[in-house]
Amino acid sequence: MVKIGKVINGPSTALFPVPAVLVTSCLEGSDPDIITIAWTGVMCSDPPVVYISVRPVGRHSYGLIKESGEYVINIPTAAQARVVDYCGMVSGRDVNKFKETGLHPVPALHVKAPLIAECPVNIECRLFRTVDCGSHQLTIGEVVEIHASRDIVTDGKPDTEKLDPIVYAQSSYWRVGRQLAKAFSAGKEYRKR
Repeated sequence: MVKIGKVINGPSTALFPVPAVLVTSCLEGSDPDIITIAWTGVMCSDPPVVYISVRPVGRHSYGLIKESGEYVINIPTAAQARVVDYCGMVSGRDVNKFKETGLHPVPALHVKAPLIAECPVNIECRLFRTVDCGSHQLTIGEVVEIHASRDIVTDGKPDTEKLDPIVYAQSSYWRVGRQLAKAFSAGKEYRKR
């Protein structure tokens, strides 16, 4: 048996970094809300399915998403880290986060939840399924549309370097670093060794 000298920490949420996004939701006739989510990702490519993990207790957005069956994942830039943090600190029950932050809601094409104009990428989602995971609800959404600002698009797709997204790790926000290798090609080079 090989000894590797690692510290044993027990079970925790040590998978990081993860994207930090702003999720919008609303019900017809009410103000839209914004919640900061750092537990989000891709689940399936065909059909395109993503998830957000939301703590239902005390989260105004959770009720809006559950009742409306829709939400938008808005991907902010690193320059928006303060507003991302703020939207995770206050409740939409008490504060209109669009008015407080100066962000602008823009109608989506397929869902009632608005896009955030200042976020370069917006992903419209319809609720596919929820899974009770304990403290959080896994809120799975089928992607029905993606919007991307022209200035961050390369070859028809959002460009990570131009987008400059935020990631969350160890109670802090970080910038994504430089590209290391192209996927599905670096491994081919390794196999040639």
